[in-house]
Amino acid sequence: MVAARAEARTSARRPWVRILLTGLVLWLLTVAITFLTGNPNLIPTLVLLGSFLVPVTFVVWAFERRDTGELTPTLVFSTFLTGGVLGVLGASVLESYLLRPSAWLFAGVGLIEEAVKLFALAFLTRRLAVKSVRDGMILGAAVGFGFAAFESAGYAFTALFTVKGLSLMQLVQTEVLRGLLAPVGHGLWTAILGGVLFSASTRDHFLITGRLVLTYLGVSALHALWDSMHSIALIVTLVLTSTPGELVLLTRGFIPDPSEAQLRSFTIVYWAGLAVVALAGVGWLLGLWRSTRRPGRVPPAFRVPTGSPPR
Repeated sequence: MVAARAEARTSARRPWVRILLTGLVLWLLTVAITFLTGNPNLIPTLVLLGSFLVPVTFVVWAFERRDTGELTPTLVFSTFLTGGVLGVLGASVLESYLLRPSAWLFAGVGLIEEAVKLFALAFLTRRLAVKSVRDGMILGAAVGFGFAAFESAGYAFTALFTVKGLSLMQLVQTEVLRGLLAPVGHGLWTAILGGVLFSASTRDHFLITGRLVLTYLGVSALHALWDSMHSIALIVTLVLTSTPGELVLLTRGFIPDPSEAQLRSFTIVYWAGLAVVALAGVGWLLGLWRSTRRPGRVPPAFRVPTGSPPR
């Protein structure tokens, strides 16, 4: 009883906890009922809940750490939705026209997607009177998580279609994996960019500084490494474990069947590589956050008065 009350008080003080738990329960119910009934009308609900739950939760969590009263719920969630859509649309157009299959494909993806998110952030927040570094990080995270939510919805939807027909299991697996990885992806990278963008900004203008350019190139590199980790892990595994016979087959254009040891090595290298990229991004974000001085506690956005009004 005491533990239940303590958990209820924590959820009341921290809206993100309530959003996460409620959304998770609803998503699990949707998964179960969709599998039981086979009702295709539930698929959009399943895709949207699974794709938006973690991004929305992290945006609410970040909003609680805002610096100034400039950040309102309306601004943050309009930045989340509008910035996410603008980012996805801009990246889709630019990648379609500018990118072709090559060894530099993922580098191009990182440069384009980080650029469109940065421009979306600057456009949507250009009228802010006060631009603090921490608020820039929060609004950057909002744009990044919005991008991630819409992108994940697309990946989940396409995962539904396989050569053997519709696969609800692949859809669910895609949503679980992308939900677990969402906190160290788009939202993290754009939060770093947002903080640096706001750090050199004036009341009326955003300034393009050398630090901003280097930060943009840095987060684009993290993005590119993250996306290319499958290829990197494959190359590392082949270099470390290939036999002479397998190398001969590879030089002739044939792909040999991997051994169990090679599969294990590939899995270890892949996840270790993702962990290194994630830790680099998180460390960068924490360093930027701690390097700024918080001006003071911002009053809650919504507070219901208690007690009797003064007479």
